Amino acid sequence: MEIAETHPWPDTPEEAEALQERLRPLLRLVPLEAEPRTVAGLDVAYADDGTDGLVAAAVVVLTFPGLEVVDEAVAVERPSFPYVPGLFAFREAPALLSALRALETTPDVLVCDGHGLAHPRRFGLACHLGLLTGLPSFGVAKTPLLPSAPPAEPRGSSTPLRLDGEEVGRALRTQRAVRPVHVSPGHLVDLDTAVRLTLALTRAHRLPETTRQADRLSRTTLRTA
Repeated sequence: MEIAETHPWPDTPEEAEALQERLRPLLRLVPLEAEPRTVAGLDVAYADDGTDGLVAAAVVVLTFPGLEVVDEAVAVERPSFPYVPGLFAFREAPALLSALRALETTPDVLVCDGHGLAHPRRFGLACHLGLLTGLPSFGVAKTPLLPSAPPAEPRGSSTPLRLDGEEVGRALRTQRAVRPVHVSPGHLVDLDTAVRLTLALTRAHRLPETTRQADRLSRTTLRTA
């Protein structure tokens, strides 16, 4: 997969926050032009305690709606950016971009294990990767960065994640009576579509199959690195 040259990566949290603020106006939150034929899950596993060790960034491409694996790639690198809440993209995105470049297939949609717009500066990992790749992207996070009320118990129930009074994501119940995930658009996709695709990707488990497959690949790679 080809990716254009990226911006210089910042060295400090202050530089990283300034870059998020500068890039945020470039985001476009729109419905998909067509139903995807492939979706990619992106996840990162950390060695040891995740501070100074290696990371394995995995990308797994599945057919949609069949959810069969058609391509996968993984990159093992040592992150250069410190562990700072709200700035995970600067630790994870460089390795994820390396894995994306190694794909033979260009996916139609990226599904990130992280946040998109539901982020204190409205610019989480899914936003960043969507802009850098030019691909529709959204985030499905295990834990929220913004408060929300718990959704009702049935599958498909949701409650809004709000920032400054605006809905920027949703807490979504993907299976009955399990903990919700937190869905938000990144780039070139809107919130309703992100929620719909998340439900289509979570047929039997809490997390999307895209995330489960990428998590498997990243963890397996670290055990043999």
